[in-house]
Amino acid sequence: MTANAWTRWPSREALAREATTRPRRLLGWITRSLVLVVLLWGAFNSSHVRGWGVLGAVAGILLCAAVAWALFRTTLAHRLWPSLALYGILLAIAVAAQAADFRAIALVIWCGCAITALERLPIAAALPVTVVALALYAAVNDDVWLTTLATTAGLALAGYVLRLDAEARGNAQRLLNQERAARAAEAESAALAERARIAREIHDVLAHSLSAQLVHLEAARLLIEGGADRDQILERVVAARGMARDGLAETRQALSALRGDMTPLEEFLSRLVGTADGAEATISGERRPLPAEASQAVRRVAQEALTNVRKHAPGAKVRMRLEYGEEQVTLVVRDSGGSAGELTTSGGGYGLLGMRERAELLGGSLDAGPDDEGFVVTLKVPV
Repeated sequence: MTANAWTRWPSREALAREATTRPRRLLGWITRSLVLVVLLWGAFNSSHVRGWGVLGAVAGILLCAAVAWALFRTTLAHRLWPSLALYGILLAIAVAAQAADFRAIALVIWCGCAITALERLPIAAALPVTVVALALYAAVNDDVWLTTLATTAGLALAGYVLRLDAEARGNAQRLLNQERAARAAEAESAALAERARIAREIHDVLAHSLSAQLVHLEAARLLIEGGADRDQILERVVAARGMARDGLAETRQALSALRGDMTPLEEFLSRLVGTADGAEATISGERRPLPAEASQAVRRVAQEALTNVRKHAPGAKVRMRLEYGEEQVTLVVRDSGGSAGELTTSGGGYGLLGMRERAELLGGSLDAGPDDEGFVVTLKVPV
């Protein structure tokens, strides 16, 4: 046995009642009630007890109960010296009871001290208390020495077995508490992740919508500065209003998608390219439902890529290809290139950066850059 084992207290979970089952708690109350009955019987059954002696015996028993309750609290709080002092009081009460010829009461108190000391104190502190209590018990017990030896050994073994049992229950309770804490932390983490996901979806929808509106509003500003006619300016303003309306609709759609209610990805891409002149979409591979995060990533990248084409290469042809693989889905958006529009410098330029971060969070990748014809955006997301 290591030095730490000699001085280590039983865990608070082992000493408390939380780790005890209801039948075990009921058995404990029955045992304590029987002990109290034995003490009272020992007091009232003594033929020499009369008058004030009865009140004195009852007062002593009540004092023992109060000290035992205080002992439970001090050992639960791992307070060594107050606990040893309370054990000393109990042993002294037992000696006084023996001197007053209350032998049964004295024997019960000594046995109780021996067992509970081994159960609730560090071993180094429990052994002296147990040795003193069992020595007093053996000194007044009138059985043959072999019976007394067997009884004292049995009491010491019972106390140690109760200690081991309490430690086992305490360990189980501690593991249960840790599991509950882990589940609570996991639930909180999932809630935070869901909030971050919702915030990311709303950010991406609004960023795309506002960027598209900015394209048309910037065009309207340039038309006004260039002295264009009213119809051309109105067309851009109406387009910006339509983008705002579409942005609200996309926000609602994103929230619906987060709840698991979304249109098929193929249908979404077909509608998306239908709003752009000269855009087409092709789909290859075995079509199948995608996880919500992967599906949303494909949708947002497709939207952002088309917005960039409108902004940086107006009038360019756009070819969009969605390819289903065994372990990943790939989206390629390629434009034919064109002259840079007047809106090339508008916007903050953070759209593809946000899409790349989204792809990396899912374990995928996003590459964007020029090719032989124009500009190409490639998204790969594991599924």
